[in-house]
Amino acid sequence: MKTLAQIAAQLQGYDPQAMTADGVLDFLSRLVTPVQEVLDVPLMQALGRVLAQDVVSPFDVPPHDNSAMDGYAFAGAQLAPGAVLALQVVGTALAGKAWQGSVQPGQCVKIMTGAVMPAGLDTVAPQELVALQKTGQTEVVTIAPAVLQAGDNRRRRGEDLMQGRAALLKGELITPARLGLAASLGLQTLRTWRPLRVAYFSTGDEILSLGELPREGAVYDSNRYTVFGMLSRLGCQVIDLGVVRDDPALLEAAFTQAALQADAIITSGGVSVGEADYTKAMMKKLGDVAFWRIAMRPGRPMAVGRISSSKSASAALPETAYSYQNESKDTLLFGLPGNPVAVMVTFIAFVRPALLQMMGARPEPEVLLKARSLEAIRKKPGRTEYQRGRVSTTPDGSLQVRTTGSQGSGVLSSMAQANGLIVLHHGQGNVVAGDEVDVLMFDGAL
Repeated sequence: MKTLAQIAAQLQGYDPQAMTADGVLDFLSRLVTPVQEVLDVPLMQALGRVLAQDVVSPFDVPPHDNSAMDGYAFAGAQLAPGAVLALQVVGTALAGKAWQGSVQPGQCVKIMTGAVMPAGLDTVAPQELVALQKTGQTEVVTIAPAVLQAGDNRRRRGEDLMQGRAALLKGELITPARLGLAASLGLQTLRTWRPLRVAYFSTGDEILSLGELPREGAVYDSNRYTVFGMLSRLGCQVIDLGVVRDDPALLEAAFTQAALQADAIITSGGVSVGEADYTKAMMKKLGDVAFWRIAMRPGRPMAVGRISSSKSASAALPETAYSYQNESKDTLLFGLPGNPVAVMVTFIAFVRPALLQMMGARPEPEVLLKARSLEAIRKKPGRTEYQRGRVSTTPDGSLQVRTTGSQGSGVLSSMAQANGLIVLHHGQGNVVAGDEVDVLMFDGAL
């Protein structure tokens, strides 16, 4: 396993005091090692997991040619340019109950959506496009010229999935649509990578837990709840270690417990210049950790590295209901800033992509939408900025965005009002009202 120094040596222009957002992502992509344990999980428990192997279709989907409409099935070769086609109805094909008879020229079969196409028939006339005449027991439909072509409204066997081909790919996140696709193949379980175990705690004497009485200079801990929400959305098993005071013994016990129980540790607070150095000192003592100043706003300070699960085996561990013991490897560490919005932005920008890589997910770049800014935005070149924004649709269908007010890194209300982040890139300058900007939408992250 490479040390942080060895990884840094691979990066062009690595400078921990002036990291670019792209440089952080590059570093993390080289640092992260995906989990290797697999689990066969029932379909109803697979949502949000990552596939550990391709899912190969055991049969064609659909398994037979079938009708895409309610209507009348016939041989399309009988259609002639400019001519009305009259067909006698000789039976009915229902979904789940195929027509067993034979169909001659000049005849058709009434057919329901999803029903098997009778042998020799390849076209369906939707019922709203035919005229039906009934004389005694005889039914005849007529089809006007130029409303159909041969082959219309027929679903071909295997047009969705072909037997023996991959229906889902290793590394794909199981979404509701993919869950349904697996069910359509008759699968009861899926082989997935096991969920990540992520331990989290807040640091600082000024942090209040819910239920504590207010006191001067103290604030209630919001970060634990936003991080919990983002980790849960990602499908991680969250180990909440609460608030840890600025005390070396308590910090050592918390880091040790986290390293023993988790694949990754996330902390907030204690990594800025000028803060009490207990957190940083403990990170250095227990692991291989780099402290960065990132050219971004909000969220400039950040620590990243690995914490050993064996360096502090003597530290007293609190009682916990979480029994997993990680004694075989180091644990990835993310030391995030303390301000609430900075925590969320650095999580979305850096931690979430790294955790997805750890989960075994296939790397996919974030999709940025283009929206017209409704206001001027001040921006200095030389750093990446993430402004909280509210995207809406104009009457002509285009996207527009405005900021949600004060962009201070402690203004959590503006984050709650936003539905995305306006991403102002490293070399970008001021934005004029009407300019197009990139937006990273929150859906799936927050």
